[in-house]
Amino acid sequence: MSDYFLRAKLFKTKKRLGQNFLVDDSVIERILEEVSIDDTILEIGPGAGFVTENLVKKAKKVYAVEIDEDAIKALQHIRMQNFHLIHNDILKTQLKDLEDTKFKVIANIPYYITSPILAHLLGEIDDLNNENRNHISEIILMVQWEVAQRLIADENSPSKQYGLLSILTQFNADVELIQKVGRRSFYPAPKVDSALVRITINKDPKVKVSDYTFLRRVIKACFATRRKNLKNSLINAGFNKESVSETLLKLNLNENIRGETLSIDEFAQLSEELKKNNA
Repeated sequence: MSDYFLRAKLFKTKKRLGQNFLVDDSVIERILEEVSIDDTILEIGPGAGFVTENLVKKAKKVYAVEIDEDAIKALQHIRMQNFHLIHNDILKTQLKDLEDTKFKVIANIPYYITSPILAHLLGEIDDLNNENRNHISEIILMVQWEVAQRLIADENSPSKQYGLLSILTQFNADVELIQKVGRRSFYPAPKVDSALVRITINKDPKVKVSDYTFLRRVIKACFATRRKNLKNSLINAGFNKESVSETLLKLNLNENIRGETLSIDEFAQLSEELKKNNA
């Protein structure tokens, strides 16, 4: 760890960008285990380049998208033909504009921008042909431990963990925890632990419904007011009171349960039945 640690100390990190550089050899090696010689990599936020300089030795091609000018300068030492450095905001970057191929995405992203980046890469649940998602095979993601728990959560998890981010991520992908990563694996050390997560993109969404935009509206309604029960959450979002009551009765769902107790399959059933009653 010492070499990375000393190099990281020389770098002027920026709190506003949430920069915490991975300096742990063993964790970097674990990330590299996910990479093969045939992979085209998109690395988001390479920072000082500690992971990047190893990726270029193992992958077929590496595209690194970085917004920080100081990091761009630091990455100039990587002079490999298979390395392409892009000075841009990832939220303004379309994968198809980089190359018409399947990317394996590797990213260490700060808490405040996790949801926007995942939405950009995966698309919303009613965006069935999202071009970025269509260009991704897998995402190896380093996030705060709390966020990792939300990404892998389901209806059986504690209610604070399971929510819109869980469903957004899992709707078109399988999500699994690779390993927990301690705060001392980074410089500067964050206040919380992190985790490596694998997101494997699926060909088809988790469920099939007649109207994905309607499904998205139903799910958002159920999580918008967590303290309200299922019936009141739907009514509060503008769904017809009688239709809601009739739907819940037909599906044998207790109107006093909360949205976070429903699985993605159950949300799909709720959406389909509610749409019939709202037609």
